[in-house]
Amino acid sequence: MSNSPHGGILKDLVARDESISSQLKEESLSLPHLILTERQLCDLELITNGGFSPLEGFLNEADYKSVVDDLRLANGVLFPIPVTLDVSRADVNRLSISPGSRIALLDPRDEDALAIITVEDVYTPDRVKEAVQVFGADDPAHPSVSYLRNRVKDFYVGGKVQANKAPTHFDYVALRYTPTELRAHFKKLSWRKVVAFQTRNPMHRAHRELTVRAARQRRANVLIHPVVGLTKPGDVDHYTRVRVYEAIMQKYPNGMGQLALLPLAMRMAGPREAVWHAIIRKNYGATHFIVGRDHAGPGKNSQGKDFYGPYDAQDLVIKYHEELQIEMVPFQQMTYLPSTDEYQPVDEVPKGVQTLDISGTELRKRLRTGAPIPDWFSYESVVKVLRESYPPRKKQGFVLFLTGLHNSGKDAIAKALQVTLHQQGGRSVSLLLGETVRQELSSELGFSSDDRHEHVHRIAYVSAELTRAGAAVIAAPTAPQERSRQLARDTVTQSGGSGGNFFLIHVATPLEHCEKTDRHGLYSQARRGEIKGFAGVDEPFETPEGADLIVDVTKQSIAEIVHSIVLLLETSSLL
Repeated sequence: MSNSPHGGILKDLVARDESISSQLKEESLSLPHLILTERQLCDLELITNGGFSPLEGFLNEADYKSVVDDLRLANGVLFPIPVTLDVSRADVNRLSISPGSRIALLDPRDEDALAIITVEDVYTPDRVKEAVQVFGADDPAHPSVSYLRNRVKDFYVGGKVQANKAPTHFDYVALRYTPTELRAHFKKLSWRKVVAFQTRNPMHRAHRELTVRAARQRRANVLIHPVVGLTKPGDVDHYTRVRVYEAIMQKYPNGMGQLALLPLAMRMAGPREAVWHAIIRKNYGATHFIVGRDHAGPGKNSQGKDFYGPYDAQDLVIKYHEELQIEMVPFQQMTYLPSTDEYQPVDEVPKGVQTLDISGTELRKRLRTGAPIPDWFSYESVVKVLRESYPPRKKQGFVLFLTGLHNSGKDAIAKALQVTLHQQGGRSVSLLLGETVRQELSSELGFSSDDRHEHVHRIAYVSAELTRAGAAVIAAPTAPQERSRQLARDTVTQSGGSGGNFFLIHVATPLEHCEKTDRHGLYSQARRGEIKGFAGVDEPFETPEGADLIVDVTKQSIAEIVHSIVLLLETSSLL
């Protein structure tokens, strides 16, 4: 018998509203609308299919504050992550969003209306407090804090939704179960106990041995439930991962395991996220949930330390065990014993017995260099999938993102780099100069802060598409705002696939030199007020954080700068 849903009732809004879906569709045509972001789309799908039960919409202010402060909805029900609908001031004004408003929520892929939200309130979040309380620190090294700072808009809209339809998916459709469907599947198979395994990474033999061991110890079946929504920037894309999961499912004992995909946008919130994941798997019918060491941790903070302790997530799940009503299975670190050709938990291996392991870093190195990956570590079918999607570094694309003031020399550096990389051969080389690209991509945009941000976003999008195909991309916009540069990095690393190699190069030529050598007189025009929003004059140029290379044409020749960038690429094994 599958587990009862969180809060007692599975909130399947699509099924609930099916009888009025045609009416909702007709109404949505006459309503103001919001085009959802990718994260909002993931959240809406799990609100409407019941994965986020007991939620029936995006959090209002009372629920938001309670979740941030106490990991509970305002009614006291445990819920650790704020699920919010952020909008800009322009959205609020354009759509006249206020309590009682009804707004159509559109799928960003085809602008199809998926739901209608009835607005309860519009409120301003405390994003610093949200970062500290939910993620542990207001540290931009955390991907969700970076997202909060750079991509989340100024206001949150709270309210319940009515579901017009579920989002349409065209990939791995047979593996996309709603909570209702997966519960029915378990019932059909007479699965009474189900151990759920969360992952956002490829699986190898150790993962298979871990999950099989956990299931056998509890006389249960296994649900492999990977995330296929937003994950950590730089993660393996979900298409590759699902092909890996399909290959590894063939290695499970017949009838033991089930693969199902979860359209979740992860927050990488460590302990809070582990509790959230447990709630979600409970809603999908699982009775047991594996919680790993540093579960959903994002890695190192700005001081080089882990954001969370290794067992913080397990401790928090144990704390709320009575309310969660799902049994936590602690992740056991598995290691290979060559003498017996088997995997065993590290803490059960007798002292002196030889063990073998390959770290994630070592695996990535072997994939990058083409070095062999032993069959004791992974399966041939899994390695084949990974090698197809992640070619050696010398065949991967990359983006060189040059940022600096007008006339800093970044355009000259970019053009010289293009020539040098053409000489190297092996890849196509694309040059995206800021003003040249503006005429093609952003001719309707002005030079306001938001318009500049959108212009950089478009350059980053094109760069990601090109580098995904193995191209070398040289982009050279002014990009005076740190939030824009961070968005560019995130876009490329998230969407560039094996080409998600991003290098930020700050052309730090002093303003005095840029202005003195400006043959076109743009600085003079800006100082006379004839040009508005000019970086370095009436628009500040924010010094880049974490640049991979800093250069200056007053201290180095163009040839020397180009050579230093080539050395950077060579050091990264991309040339």
